[in-house]
Amino acid sequence: MKKIFIALLGVMFIAGYANAQKKTSGAIQFENTIDPAAMASASGIQLTDQMKARMPSSSKSNFELLFTATNASYMPVEETEDSNGAGGGGGGMGRMMMRFGGGGGNREYYYTFADKGLTEVFDLNDTTYYMPSKLTLASSGPISSFRMGGGNSNDTTKAKPAPAPTIEVVKTDSTKQIIGFTCHQAIVRSTRAIKILDMDKNVVEETKIWYTKDLGFDFSPNPNMWTEGAVLAIEGRGNSSIAKSIEYRNVSSKDVTAPKKAKLITAEEYKAKMENMMKRFRQNRPGGGGQIRSFGIN
Repeated sequence: MKKIFIALLGVMFIAGYANAQKKTSGAIQFENTIDPAAMASASGIQLTDQMKARMPSSSKSNFELLFTATNASYMPVEETEDSNGAGGGGGGMGRMMMRFGGGGGNREYYYTFADKGLTEVFDLNDTTYYMPSKLTLASSGPISSFRMGGGNSNDTTKAKPAPAPTIEVVKTDSTKQIIGFTCHQAIVRSTRAIKILDMDKNVVEETKIWYTKDLGFDFSPNPNMWTEGAVLAIEGRGNSSIAKSIEYRNVSSKDVTAPKKAKLITAEEYKAKMENMMKRFRQNRPGGGGQIRSFGIN
């Protein structure tokens, strides 16, 4: 009887160990929602009904976080029809990773948990770059800044940088369940001085971050909006990223490692490239002058 009991304990230990190993890797599906009109309003821009009617309507997109015990990747996915009726999710639908080009575009993010390291991979001018950085709470604030008008309207070569906002982080006692994890709330409050049509105005933005430490790693769907733990939801005015489901399964290390063929670019070099692109755009605009609208980039 004693031998049977010991054998049962051994089986339970092995099963528990296997289950623990399984839960160190898997996939989390996120849904991102963007409402341009609400984002503009949050930045202090007064929109008429006609302006709102001309703006794009709110849109949703899907992203996937793949994680192992040491690394993760986060990138957009597109639902594609599987002609063979195979693939994940049933209903003949499969998931396909997508990389989008353009000026910054949608990016692939690769995380290393040990040092909170981050590698952004993106296409720019037909070249794939990788840019190393860290998880952080950016001083540029929750969302991009808008500045319209002001200064010399005939100067089309100089961008008008937005001043850095004042950032305050407030941790609350609020909690809520997201995909089975207890998440704690941190509110990021940003106070920004902006100029709209030559009028100075202070705009206060609040973004709610919901994070958990139960996953055992640090992550955020927006790498510039992170305080601690694994962020499973970011809720701002007009934009949100929320985890919708989790599946524990084996993940290949290749899927959570940045591509080796990409070209290194530093944050300073990237900023210079974007400024040059904006300068050429302004110079090539019809008329080459008039009021300037510039957008801050987080």
